[in-house]
Amino acid sequence: MLKLTVEEQVFPLAEVFTISRGSRTEAHVVVATLSDESHTGRGECVPYAHYGETVASVISQIESMRELLGKGMDRLELQTRLPAGAARNALDCAFWDLEAKSAGKPVWELAGIEAPKAEITAFTLSLDTPDVMREKAGRHAAWPLLKLKLGGEGDVERLEAVREGAPQARIIVDANEGWDRETYARLAPVLLELGIGMVEQPLPAGDDAPLAEIERPLPVCADEACHDRSSLPSLVGRYDMINIKLDKTGGLTEALALKREALAQGFDIMVGCMVGSSLSMAPALLVAQGAAVVDLDGPLLLARDREHGMCFDAEGIHPATPALWG
Repeated sequence: MLKLTVEEQVFPLAEVFTISRGSRTEAHVVVATLSDESHTGRGECVPYAHYGETVASVISQIESMRELLGKGMDRLELQTRLPAGAARNALDCAFWDLEAKSAGKPVWELAGIEAPKAEITAFTLSLDTPDVMREKAGRHAAWPLLKLKLGGEGDVERLEAVREGAPQARIIVDANEGWDRETYARLAPVLLELGIGMVEQPLPAGDDAPLAEIERPLPVCADEACHDRSSLPSLVGRYDMINIKLDKTGGLTEALALKREALAQGFDIMVGCMVGSSLSMAPALLVAQGAAVVDLDGPLLLARDREHGMCFDAEGIHPATPALWG
């Protein structure tokens, strides 16, 4: 019989983080812990209001599994008991961690994938005025990959300012559904001229049909439009890449399956994250191996990470130690 504990944890951000839908100063995460008589496994998720989630609703979903856990529910059964989303992610990753510690083997070995290596991750510049974004770009110009949050009026000026601040940087942009068809058509040539490598979710997920009808001069990545494998049919012809986030897929189990299926269908892979601690990034890094774009900078946006946090250096984000996860 497994013992379940679940709690909210709050991490202050290093600075205000803004996207097209709003700003925040703290990261609110939910941690699920599964324990047997000998070992303990943890998983972290980040409830996301845009998907109808709150800390309270996610904790309630996790708590609803308590009786089934007592009856012997395992990780595979979990996939049928909770929908894709943050709650299942926390439990799924806790199961993986517990399985690894019980077996005395790392998660990557249990999952049948290669041993993970460090991956270069993007560093995100949140939405702000062109002057502020120029200054931030200058401070982080040496970072191998910068990701810009955009989202509407003034985006051309923001793009130009960031390119001025980091003239040599590799840059990708994320509109967070903040554009319409006309805005995308107007900005696409500017993106190309400024050497932008990819644009993430330019149109709203529910109104992205125009992407199949208009020229896409640079790769377009599905984020809000892609959750799990069931999303893939609607993305064909509209997107060139998908952003896999464990809080959308409902955990590592589905994330690995989504990656395999997406690659088989010809999509390139991006692996991203919500703003969370290293406990969220640890399983995501397993999915990120060999991805075209990795965006696992959540801990870098925090004022402090948790104990045994993952290492970030010139080689990128390094695999977690067993003391953290996996």
